[in-house]
Amino acid sequence: MQSDTVLRACGALQLQERAQPPREVPRTEPASGESAREILSSFTNLVLAGGGNRCWWQAGMWDVLKPEGLAPTQVAGVSAGAATACMMLAGKTAQTLAHYGHMTAHNPRNFYPGRLLRGQRAFPHAQMYREALLAIFDAQALDALRSQPPIYVQVSRLPRWLGPRSGVLAGIFAYQFDKKVRGLLHPRAGRFLGFEPEVLVAQDCPAPEDLADLILASSCTPPFTPALHLHGRPVLDGGMVDNVPVDALPVEARQEPTLVLLTRQYERPLPQSTQRIYIQPSHHVPVRGWDYTNPHGIRAAYELGRHDARALLTRLRTHGMATFLENTHG
Repeated sequence: MQSDTVLRACGALQLQERAQPPREVPRTEPASGESAREILSSFTNLVLAGGGNRCWWQAGMWDVLKPEGLAPTQVAGVSAGAATACMMLAGKTAQTLAHYGHMTAHNPRNFYPGRLLRGQRAFPHAQMYREALLAIFDAQALDALRSQPPIYVQVSRLPRWLGPRSGVLAGIFAYQFDKKVRGLLHPRAGRFLGFEPEVLVAQDCPAPEDLADLILASSCTPPFTPALHLHGRPVLDGGMVDNVPVDALPVEARQEPTLVLLTRQYERPLPQSTQRIYIQPSHHVPVRGWDYTNPHGIRAAYELGRHDARALLTRLRTHGMATFLENTHG
């Protein structure tokens, strides 16, 4: 009965989507005389989409653009995008990249069926993820993070009409429906079914263990992770509501200049404007989101981000703000 309800709801959403006319992409003339540094420094908000290992592309972008003027005063992230935001602002990118390279190089599989016979989880991801978070974000790193701009982390709360198991299935189905069938930048099926976002600030976590709990809750994607609770209530990956969490920013900040770093390419034109700029990878990011056996893919994703950022800087120096409005790739 619940699955029929989910299917009918998603069908209604698809019909509604088809009935809406396509929105025009706003265009403006390039700003005269603005340098690349001035343009980058004008962004007060940074939003990081989720995407698992593909978020290493965002880290590569940041490492090149930050020295060139990108200095947001607030950051929003979801799932691995939230982990990436904490890593970047704490200055831990090199350490984390090395840690993940070593960790994944020594993990030959993403699924261990023999563990099921011993009553253990067959997927190693949650344990590896948590161990990596605690290895990177010790008390000193958390203190350093508190001196940085606030990081708004989005999680998804389940509809009250669904139980934990049916809620997980419905959330995953809705997310995949929006991603695979409709190809939406900002999914809507999850909200339509009753999933609600909750936003917490990473720097409010009192201890590293609490920060790890928050990031894992924002990344909760069974079966790669177990079903999790946060503050006593069931929780799912924040991307079930919106994997590009622009609404995780405070309401008063959403109209300020915002740079959004995605983690995959979209077939539809991105809705660029002078107040919100979306950047997607120039090519397919060469690693799967939950592949914990591929250190070379992780490094390649990071290097692609650096490559795209350098190409972006070249275009900014030539074409100014028009670069963003005429080219949606990194």
